Amino acid sequence: MNAPVFAVVGHPNKGKSSIVATLSQNDAIAIALEPGTTRKRQSYPLNVDGKTLYTLVDTPGFQRPRRVLEWLEAHSVSASDRAETVKAFVIQHRQGDSFNDECELLAPLTEGAGIIYVVDGSVPYSAQHEAEMTILRWTGRPSLALINSIGEDDYSDTWTKALGQFFQIVRKFDAVRAPFEQHVSLLRAFGQLEPNWEQPLEKATTFLSAQRRQRRTEAATLIARSLEEMMSFREKRTLTTLQTSEISDWELAEQLRSSWYKNQRKREQHLRIAIEKLYDHHRVERQEAELEWHSDHDLFSEDSQKAWGVNRRYLATAGFGAGAVSGAGVDALALGHSLGAGALVGGLIGAAGSYFYGDRLTLPVLNTGVLKNGLRTATFGPVQDSQFGYVVLGRAINHWWHISLRNHAGRDLLDLEPADNHWLETLDRRQRQIIHQAFERCRKKRSLDDKTRMAFAAAVEQAMTAYDNWRLNRT
Repeated sequence: MNAPVFAVVGHPNKGKSSIVATLSQNDAIAIALEPGTTRKRQSYPLNVDGKTLYTLVDTPGFQRPRRVLEWLEAHSVSASDRAETVKAFVIQHRQGDSFNDECELLAPLTEGAGIIYVVDGSVPYSAQHEAEMTILRWTGRPSLALINSIGEDDYSDTWTKALGQFFQIVRKFDAVRAPFEQHVSLLRAFGQLEPNWEQPLEKATTFLSAQRRQRRTEAATLIARSLEEMMSFREKRTLTTLQTSEISDWELAEQLRSSWYKNQRKREQHLRIAIEKLYDHHRVERQEAELEWHSDHDLFSEDSQKAWGVNRRYLATAGFGAGAVSGAGVDALALGHSLGAGALVGGLIGAAGSYFYGDRLTLPVLNTGVLKNGLRTATFGPVQDSQFGYVVLGRAINHWWHISLRNHAGRDLLDLEPADNHWLETLDRRQRQIIHQAFERCRKKRSLDDKTRMAFAAAVEQAMTAYDNWRLNRT
């Protein structure tokens, strides 16, 4: 069964291309304020796993609808031949210049496409649109009207009443801000209009919903992997005897620290791009404060620490759980004869360390090895505390949240303003402990095994859900 095709039609500059960009998940579609940006019809299939679920056709706007309607009325004998009359109009005028836009617009309808008629609900309804709507009704194709308000005024009630006389379904749909659930709702609505489309569109909604869940899980894995790399990263340099004598430890530390931060920033930017690519966003312009240090004793600026760092109480509870897991190893070695004392002591040590030192964002330190065979190795890193991980985690999840909700019609600057850390406090205690344990292992240069890595990624995904819920409750 062929995938459904929908032609997005309407008056120029009313948001047709924005609708196409959002519903086809394609941010490469040109969107401009001036009318006439789209001169030729262009098809944009939505593909998932190599399958075309449906195709959107972007069309030019109506230019001379009244003249077209006059021609149709002059050449039609009865209501039964109206669809054929529209087809005859396209055949007769497609080679000329007088009705080029109308022919490009109507051609896909004569070939079997459904109609998505787009109007701007922020401007008053006018009778001049009735010629357009009458022409579309003549095609006999399944039709749906979308009220896409571009400006601040709202005339949608009047539009709804007028459109309801011409179209089978009328919906409000903000191409830039409509949530994913509205996309799915539109597809299901079209399935009700055309029996042959019901099954493929039901499959499309199932595919898209599964894709959305999969993207969330993959995003969590990307974030977890980046955190593991960034938490454990060390900047290294091998020096000869001569080079060692020519540079002081302070100068060497400054050079390595600068390289360390550049590398961390680069890794974070690679994560941003990977998340955007995962959601098929390839042209996002982003504004975000860089990772930076405020003084010789703080890893990040004070604002970043307040925005994304966690407080002592949070670290104490998470640190207890992580320490208890380490202490459990003592119990295992003692074959259980410690009666859990190892886990208790480990938990108390972890909690105390996190409480007293967790809110101080200390820098990594310079380590220089002994001279051997005329060479000496100096390293800077890894990070000295887990706050680094919480700051990077918060920034990454904030970015993911904006990208996951961003429609492909969006062209505004993505301003990643900091939030605060309260969202993480709603996370399940066990998930907090898993995240904290992973941070502690990485900063202590111990790699994560596959089981721990999977648990870490799952905990990050739970943190994403917590952030999602927190943002939802704020609005």
